[in-house]
Amino acid sequence: MSPSNNIDLIRVILILILVYLSYIDLRTFRLPDLITVPLIISGLFFNYFSLFGFVDIANSIIGAFIGYGFLWLLNSLYRLLKNQNGIGMGDAKLLAALGAWLGWAALPGILLIASITGVIGGMAYLKWHKKSPRQAFPFGPFLAFAGIIELLWPQIIPSLLLGNLS
Repeated sequence: MSPSNNIDLIRVILILILVYLSYIDLRTFRLPDLITVPLIISGLFFNYFSLFGFVDIANSIIGAFIGYGFLWLLNSLYRLLKNQNGIGMGDAKLLAALGAWLGWAALPGILLIASITGVIGGMAYLKWHKKSPRQAFPFGPFLAFAGIIELLWPQIIPSLLLGNLS
């Protein structure tokens, strides 16, 4: 198998895992540690040991820490203001996994795509399920969708936003 075929196989496996996590989150409002934690570790290992890693190991480690830390901090601030959680830590682990696989530079684009699709999709989800706009909806599917976009078309958001500046 050629290196490009191996990378394509890795991408397909990652996409299938992200789709499966989305399904679980939509059904249960949970992203199980049994999947998210090994996904973080495998991203770190892949980028460290593979000759064809997506990013170098430093970017991978920083991506995992920033991915988790950003959503943890955001939730902590929300909890201080509202006295309740605003985002689940499964979402933070999923973003850490995406950071471990794709590096820290991918995280702003992932968060932007996930936030925009999350607002639109969240409103549709709440309307479909006849729930109040103040009720929670699963954010993991939107993170997974954004991760798939970044996996297939790396750095598309910065290219689109900054492409006309040069």
